[in-house]
Amino acid sequence: MVLPFGLLLGAMAVGPLWCPGWWLKHYSKVSFGLAFVTLAYYLGVLQAHTTVLHTAREYVSFILLIGSLFVVSGGIHINVKGEATPRVNVLFLLVGALAANLLGTTGASMLLIRPWLRLNKYRVTAYHVVFFIFIVSNVGGCLTPIGDPPLFLGYLKGIPFGWVPQHCWPMWAVAIAALLGMFYVLDRRNYLRAPPNIRQTMAEAGDQWRFEGLGNLFFLGLILVAVYLERPAFLREGVMLAAAVGSYFSTGTTIHQANHFNFHPIQEVAILFVGIFATMMPALDWLQAHAGLLHAPGPSFFYWGSGILSSVLDNAPTYLSFLRLIYGLFINPDVIQQVQHLVQSSAPMDLTAASEPVRQTWLALQEHHAALLASRTIKREDIEIAYLLGNAVLSKYILAISIGSVFFGAMTYIGNAPNFMVKAIADHQKIQTPGFLGYFFRYALPFLAPVLLLIWWMFFRL
Repeated sequence: MVLPFGLLLGAMAVGPLWCPGWWLKHYSKVSFGLAFVTLAYYLGVLQAHTTVLHTAREYVSFILLIGSLFVVSGGIHINVKGEATPRVNVLFLLVGALAANLLGTTGASMLLIRPWLRLNKYRVTAYHVVFFIFIVSNVGGCLTPIGDPPLFLGYLKGIPFGWVPQHCWPMWAVAIAALLGMFYVLDRRNYLRAPPNIRQTMAEAGDQWRFEGLGNLFFLGLILVAVYLERPAFLREGVMLAAAVGSYFSTGTTIHQANHFNFHPIQEVAILFVGIFATMMPALDWLQAHAGLLHAPGPSFFYWGSGILSSVLDNAPTYLSFLRLIYGLFINPDVIQQVQHLVQSSAPMDLTAASEPVRQTWLALQEHHAALLASRTIKREDIEIAYLLGNAVLSKYILAISIGSVFFGAMTYIGNAPNFMVKAIADHQKIQTPGFLGYFFRYALPFLAPVLLLIWWMFFRL
């Protein structure tokens, strides 16, 4: 039953490259057809209705976040004029990396790629597009759970919102600084190569940044608030949907036209992820059941394993697969039961006789779920996450798959959804972008791979 999952990921990898016309016409049939096979097995044979409903709710939450951020970012238009000096370009990419944590990598990419290309119009080259993908479409979005799809899926699984920026910022800072440094060197060489008279002729006089549709910042704020709304059920999703509808109908037609806004990109993501969420259920169950086959893997295994698979598969299901692997390898059911008993007990709390794992789990619950703990409404899933986060070693494994899934998504065009979107927009504007192999061998290997190796050496090699 893992076969439909593998077939779908394989089709997503090779379909747009080998037969783009056929894939564009039939990708929905492939996704829905493979999803139907798995759902029929889970509902008809296993009678696992609870698992299917839980997965369906995670899908709805996931796609409404991605979709609402996509709609809101499509209602903001940035018109940039001026000379794209290397310093201006570095500042632009840095702002893009920060914006990715508020708009998501998809939203930030769609909002900023066209201003980026206009800003560099007289000397834009392939590396401008590639480094935009590196920084804005991938690496930049690891500071918040809404920055990149894998991290939001982790949030839906119970990883606290504040845990992500608290633990991911050192890797973010090192990677962004290294990539911006490389870009600056390349861009300065390109800038100085252009004759001064050409630069003066092509660049508009004075830097001008004009923003339209800033009323959508209100709807962006609604989405950010909604992320924290866990109860009652579907309140978070309802607020996100309302923000998206409000943004779309309050945004002027001229802004949507200027951004070339349409629903096709998010429609494709929504359809493909129906298949991904459905077909990955057997894969996740298998990983948790057979995790014992691995013998005490360390953070290097989780960093490189999740990263390499995220390079050739979509990074969201890869993250979930490795998170489930961590569950299967390390969670102790006896400890979880003891903590559940403590939560449900009406007797005064006494941890003096408790084991170290129980104390660590309880302290993590107090840190991340104090309100739920006080009301005695802690779920088993919350206790399991607290068990992992309360242990310094195990929390590092979660950090490793978080960074690996997000950063390695930039190694190929198929690692993360915005990568292909950015390439498509650049191709439409007649900008020469590298093909699949050219992207990997000319840019990802010589520039991104050393940064990934540096991150491993600094944070995950022990």
